[in-house]
Amino acid sequence: MHKDAKPAQTHIDQFFSGPGARADHWRDLVEAAKAWARGGNRATYDAALAELSVTEEFHGYPGMRLMGALREAASTGDAAASLALSTRLTQALQTKSFRQHGGDSGDADEGNGDATELVSTFTPQSGRRPYFETLIVTGVSSNNWPALTSEWRKLRRPVDQFVYEPVIVGSLEDAFCATLLNPDIAAVVINEGFALRSRHDAPVLRTMTSSAGLHDEADASALRLAHIIKRVRPELDIYLMSNRDVEEMAGNPEANVARRIFYSIEELLELHLSILEGVQDRFETPFFDNLKKYAQRPIGTFHALPIARGKSVFKSDWIRDMGEFYGLNLFLAESSATTGGLDSLLEPTGTIKRAQDKAARALGADRVFFVTNGTSTSNKMAVQALLAPGDIAIVDRNCHKSHHYGMVLAGAQPLYVEAFPMTEYSMYGAVPLKTIKQALLGAKADGRLDRVKLLDLTNCTFDGHIYNTRRVMEECLAIKPDLIFLWDEAWFGFARFSPFLRRRTGLGAANEIEAWMHDPKSVAAYEKQQAELGKNPSEEVLLKTRLIPDPRQIRLRVYQTNSTHKSMSAIRQGSMLSVKDVEFHTVEQQFKEAVFTHASTSPNQQLIASLDVSRRQMELEGYGLVANAIEIAIAIRKAVTNNPLISKYFRIVGADGMVPAQYRESGFTDYLAPGVNWANTLKSLDDDEFCLDPTRMTLVCGTAGFDGTQFKGMLANEYSIQVNKTSRNSVLLQSNINNTRSDVAQLIRVLAEIAGEVDRGLKQGGANAKKTFEARVKSLMKDVPDLPNFSHFHPSFRGDAGAKTNEGDIRSGFYAAYDAAGCEYIPLGDAEIDRRLKAGPELVSASFVIPYPPGFPIMVPGQVITQETIDFMRKLDVKEIHGYDAKEGLKLVRSEALAKIGRPKPGTSAKLKAAS
Repeated sequence: MHKDAKPAQTHIDQFFSGPGARADHWRDLVEAAKAWARGGNRATYDAALAELSVTEEFHGYPGMRLMGALREAASTGDAAASLALSTRLTQALQTKSFRQHGGDSGDADEGNGDATELVSTFTPQSGRRPYFETLIVTGVSSNNWPALTSEWRKLRRPVDQFVYEPVIVGSLEDAFCATLLNPDIAAVVINEGFALRSRHDAPVLRTMTSSAGLHDEADASALRLAHIIKRVRPELDIYLMSNRDVEEMAGNPEANVARRIFYSIEELLELHLSILEGVQDRFETPFFDNLKKYAQRPIGTFHALPIARGKSVFKSDWIRDMGEFYGLNLFLAESSATTGGLDSLLEPTGTIKRAQDKAARALGADRVFFVTNGTSTSNKMAVQALLAPGDIAIVDRNCHKSHHYGMVLAGAQPLYVEAFPMTEYSMYGAVPLKTIKQALLGAKADGRLDRVKLLDLTNCTFDGHIYNTRRVMEECLAIKPDLIFLWDEAWFGFARFSPFLRRRTGLGAANEIEAWMHDPKSVAAYEKQQAELGKNPSEEVLLKTRLIPDPRQIRLRVYQTNSTHKSMSAIRQGSMLSVKDVEFHTVEQQFKEAVFTHASTSPNQQLIASLDVSRRQMELEGYGLVANAIEIAIAIRKAVTNNPLISKYFRIVGADGMVPAQYRESGFTDYLAPGVNWANTLKSLDDDEFCLDPTRMTLVCGTAGFDGTQFKGMLANEYSIQVNKTSRNSVLLQSNINNTRSDVAQLIRVLAEIAGEVDRGLKQGGANAKKTFEARVKSLMKDVPDLPNFSHFHPSFRGDAGAKTNEGDIRSGFYAAYDAAGCEYIPLGDAEIDRRLKAGPELVSASFVIPYPPGFPIMVPGQVITQETIDFMRKLDVKEIHGYDAKEGLKLVRSEALAKIGRPKPGTSAKLKAAS
């Protein structure tokens, strides 16, 4: 290092993102080299290289030799050589061309920065082998690491399906950091004898290892490290190398985290082959692989699917363009047969069954069902299978309409609970735990807790609110140990592959609870709390206490639905329904019936294949893809906030604006707050009642004078940028595994252009333009309608309801609409509505009414309509309202029809509202 350069003070644990930051550091190094080569300050280059060298130790490429070459060029003062080598390495990393070379065994092996992967993405590459890296944790001196790397490379064979580079570290802390920083790692080999502490500064990491009970070198055991890595990245294969008592270790149940245990290094080739076999196990896609083989067979089709094999398409003068657009394989792989090598989605026993089993492993479930009609169908399947007529389900009133319709199909009675309101943005958050506990305790006081079968919540919400799933389930299980949980994670499937977000998924939390149940300390914790609470604690005490369930009584029953197509590489409508239920055998037949009810007998083969392939991708590279999606979101947040022109008219709402302070017990404010790193973010994820998904960004456009629908249309029609959800004054931006930094640049350019046009219009338009603009902004940001809560079911639909809970017979309400004579229509603006709100008779909805935005039902069948609901509809003035025809008006159940439907249960309150 140059004598004038100051040592870099970067800590290896001061990161929240990885791949994108690494690319930026390499580009910074090249820019510093260019400046030095032009006669600039060498110290800047030395500092950049020193900073980069720390984390590059955790990557297989460029590797030790090439990084040494960089340092050697710098130490000799050769600016031109430094620039040339840093440029070549940066280009090789950017284009990934190094993956098809032999590593860093020679100067020519790092690639020349050729963009082979970029220019041939859409053409077959017969000679291409997928590349990954293997982490080697060893106690061998770092002086011997180059020789050890060479020995590993000698194991490569031309017949190997994959090629990998070793990454060698010598401590537990470095192994942990490499696991987090390097998304290319697919396997880990842990030898005994490594150190605990990193060679580098890691103060935040020290606090975390200390809290995990890692204090001295004796804690650096191979098995301890294996459990730590498995918790961070469960998809990785781990291989343990022991110099002693290998049989004893192999018989230890805690060693189940390892794929295989070897004695010393007596079988290095076997270890190499095991690593390749482990990756092959994840790489295999049973259904997709079989479908590719099927497409290459000569098949005679005498079934009802004319497009199979493509003859009717490619022999046609009129629709041949469809075949040319989609390609021949799409048609060769089509069939309506479930024999001759294919499998049935309704009764899978072959390749679909194996594909579903692999998906269960990837998602941490006991079993997974593939669904080809979207998560709307997954939700209805789960509700129908788990609930019977008369059962009570606690349901977020703002959940997706599929849950409400599922209640209608099952004949179950929804007990609606309300999320906290975000009136400023015309949206709801999530349901507070206190509200859910209140509903359970109310049912218990009514003597009806046995009928409460299911808690049905959306996680994360459309706008990014994430539940503390473990806390919710534990506290609910403390009141009702056999309660079933249905987590609608349509937008959150990717979270399984993030160590930060996994704990907040339904299945992630279920696996943690299961492990806790088997810990002897869990019983002691429960009994200690019971002694403190006493025999008959009051409802007030129970609501304030963080309840601990009895681990001996818990029947863990968790269901999770994911729209695979929304966050992974599946074709539209691809969904997975995951199950972790100790009582599944009691409902398995019901699940089959639900599948028969909802699944098509002619499912799309390509859609099933995409579910299979998306699982493969996420198991092998999902960690890096999700990390990149988070980085993209952070980059967007920073760019909007730091741009003076854009931030003058637009802003992205921070975590402190989306989650009220009372639900952020850790004090976490936002991902852009000074000093935020993964340590304090983890504290928020562990402790806070609600967190904000970093990939979901609420962009406020009302401050620029645009309502959400208007701005969404402008982005799509004028700038070719698509977004999904809007509110009265915002649009939702969502980053995913498909986004790139180029996408960020395009978005920021467009926002800057729009902000510039608004700014020029105000400057050139004079006082009147400014006055009109301010009135528009005030209308959108201040004159917002109050959000209506669920009122209550009409007494005619509460004949079987409790006194302290608000459930109702939504099925009867739904079918009341089928009686045309028993229904009436009143236009929304008709004075008759106002008269009846004051004088009666009550207005009772005959249908679901769902305005977009905000996209939740503000009326359900059988609900009594209140003034706040009417005011909301009138003020919202949206064009798209499902269940409402502006020409006809509100569809209501007539009073005479209500009188015939049923009578209220004696002593039952008719106007119980949703718990909130």
